[in-house]
Amino acid sequence: MDLLKEAQEFEQMKMSNMSTSDRVVASREAKKLILAINEIYKQTKDADLMDLMKRLTDKKRKIEKRLKGRPAA
Repeated sequence: MDLLKEAQEFEQMKMSNMSTSDRVVASREAKKLILAINEIYKQTKDADLMDLMKRLTDKKRKIEKRLKGRPAA
């Protein structure tokens, strides 16, 4: 499947030295991949797909945490 290959490439992508716009693009791509994989998961109930979605979600959260920055005390 092409979608799974895309997801693996996204997973292995380096996050260092990313600009803010790169992070926004990466976050949107992660969301697109997660939703597409979820549609397949609904039909197949494959546990591997669920694990993949969880890993992508973790990476997406890290990217978004970096986008939002640290709260000022």
